[in-house]
Amino acid sequence: MLEIQRIRNEKEAIIEGLRKRHIDATDTLNQILVLDSDWRQNKTSLDNIAAESNTLAKEIGDLFKAGKASEANVLKEKTVELKSSEGALKLRVEELEKDIQTLLYTLPNVPNEQVKSGRDAADNETVFSHGERPKFSFEAKPHWDLAKKYNLIDFELGVKVTGAGFPFYRGKGAKLQRALIAFFLDEAEHAGYEEFISPHVVNEASGIGTGQLPDKEGQMYYIQADDFYMIPTAEVPLTNIYRDVILPGPDFSIKMCGYTPCFRREAGSYGKDVRGLNRLHQFDKVEIVRIENPKNTTAALEEMMQHVKGLLSKLGLEFRILRLCGGDTGFASAMTYDFEVYSAAQEKWLEVSSVSRFDTFQANRLKLRFKDADKKSQLAHTLNGSALALPRIVAALLENYQMEDGIVIPEVLRPYTGFDSIV
Repeated sequence: MLEIQRIRNEKEAIIEGLRKRHIDATDTLNQILVLDSDWRQNKTSLDNIAAESNTLAKEIGDLFKAGKASEANVLKEKTVELKSSEGALKLRVEELEKDIQTLLYTLPNVPNEQVKSGRDAADNETVFSHGERPKFSFEAKPHWDLAKKYNLIDFELGVKVTGAGFPFYRGKGAKLQRALIAFFLDEAEHAGYEEFISPHVVNEASGIGTGQLPDKEGQMYYIQADDFYMIPTAEVPLTNIYRDVILPGPDFSIKMCGYTPCFRREAGSYGKDVRGLNRLHQFDKVEIVRIENPKNTTAALEEMMQHVKGLLSKLGLEFRILRLCGGDTGFASAMTYDFEVYSAAQEKWLEVSSVSRFDTFQANRLKLRFKDADKKSQLAHTLNGSALALPRIVAALLENYQMEDGIVIPEVLRPYTGFDSIV
């Protein structure tokens, strides 16, 4: 959530920044500033009444002690009037705070200066590429055919038991999935991330804290009976560990990781581009999350990107990194880099990770602060990234490592799988 003080001081810069998303926020920002001016006037009046009431209370006490009951009672009548005015002002201040917050929730984060203007994925920039795509002497099969041939993933059984987008992994397919999770978690531990096993459902405050709520796109699964939401990523519970927290000093770098299943409704996702593992409603992911002093954010983002690069390099997959344009950057993100692997059989790029910096946007919602060197409270910065999301990694591994009569397991995964091929 954008900070109200920033809107007061940098309105034109915010308008210009949000134009990178092809959003004209002028009217919304002007509405916020009008409400903010009204709020400040009413809050000043409320504070003045509270101060006057405190002064009168002391005077009334002194008069009663001096035996001047009649004079004290006159002042008591005045305090009744003040309390009535105070109650009305308090309601008005709360109403204005709610109206301001509602408008603030509609505004996305302002893109970083490095993010270029653009409408959609066609305007994203490729900033790095690595690896070579495999060459086959036979007709390569897509992963859904390979999964069926080698009895690794059962999509039809998932439809029977739940619905489309909820596949069963079985046999060596299940072991490959488990191996990848263990590999990603071990690599995160080696990089200094503390592992958490978090809840898979969160309350509304947690969804608001990281920017998933209010849910504008209807992507979160909602459990009405308990007023809980199924998590779309471990980012939500892990980041919310630090909701309403003030870190005691400026010297911190908090690194967390966690494996969870992730649940996304993916409303409106149909067609050949979402076949097989390309887009699921439930999938597994290892997430890395960081809480940083703002001065460390740039270095932390680079370190996270190097971590994901290392995972994909060790898996031997061709990949590229895209810096997303304004229109394709997520609502809460100030800057996002997408990692894509090449799918040899589908002949297309598949997104497997997003690494993002949110700056103060999430921290402002979370009320996540730290004490600087002068003991003043400042908003921390948050970052997160997939390291990695499994479905499209599995798809790429099956397709890129296929042979005419089997599938080779990357060497780095063999200690985890216990087998070196699927035949």
